[in-house]
Amino acid sequence: QPQLEESGGGSVQAGGSLRLSCAASGYITTRSCMGWFRQAPGKEREGVAGINQHGSTSYADSVKGRFTISRDNAKNTLYLQMNSLKPEDTAMYYCATSGGYCYGDTLHDTIYNYWGQGTQVTVSS
Repeated sequence: QPQLEESGGGSVQAGGSLRLSCAASGYITTRSCMGWFRQAPGKEREGVAGINQHGSTSYADSVKGRFTISRDNAKNTLYLQMNSLKPEDTAMYYCATSGGYCYGDTLHDTIYNYWGQGTQVTVSS
């Protein structure tokens, strides 16, 4: 059974940093299309960062220059480095994978088939 397990969330003051990790297991490989999403209470889920099978990355405008998506294929782990955090970054963060290659916008949740349980990020002002 494919699984994604996020970790690294927590509480931090504005301006601080966190690094989220997403460990993939089962037949999922981080060489596939993967992404990070977030959902705040009362808001829709939004794509934060994505990376396709070629290593091309995409970022939401709200996080460009502050967040970096990366992966370690040897460890089968996806990362999201978050710097200069703001209170509006507070949300549950989820990683997702298509389970294979993708050809669409990696910030669109419709291309993803497998999701983790999420890790909470809280940024205080």
